[in-house]
Amino acid sequence: MQVNAILGVDISKKKFDVCLLMDNKKRHKVFQNNQDGFAKLVVWCNGHGANLIHLCLEATSWYGEDLATFMHDLGHNVSIVNPAQIKAFGKSELLRNKTDKSDAAMIARFCIANKPALWKPIAPEMRHLRDLYRCMQSLKNDKLQQMNRLKNENMHSSCKEAISKVILAIEEQIIVLETEINEHINHYHI
Repeated sequence: MQVNAILGVDISKKKFDVCLLMDNKKRHKVFQNNQDGFAKLVVWCNGHGANLIHLCLEATSWYGEDLATFMHDLGHNVSIVNPAQIKAFGKSELLRNKTDKSDAAMIARFCIANKPALWKPIAPEMRHLRDLYRCMQSLKNDKLQQMNRLKNENMHSSCKEAISKVILAIEEQIIVLETEINEHINHYHI
């Protein structure tokens, strides 16, 4: 089946703005960045006759990965693009006002003009491993922050004691995650 619609997406933590380009028409809508919002997006696109979509969004941490995976799993084409490419494209269009709505439209036009490479989600076991690793790294950063706070010589002893307990709890969770990471690697032979 041939792609019959382009969907530019400007995504954030709680919501995403879309611009649907189809049959020389531009349509905009905002959805919640959750499973319910994804389902409503599909209904909205289908209501406009968009059967096979090429969805394009910026690589923005983890905000867009669930939507990208959801749409990919439904058989749509998905491209996740470096934000610097989108920014350069916007400059080439001499865009002045920057809103979520205008960004979604610009991303859709970028998709038409540049035909970016299609994205494929990583295997679920690799995604799980990546999430475990990121969580562990975040906890290690938290531990370092708390250890730096302990260096304050003027801190009251009860505060130091509380922070020391937090550090111990973080260390315990780091060990739990390290164990789970090793078990996961051994189980999937990664």
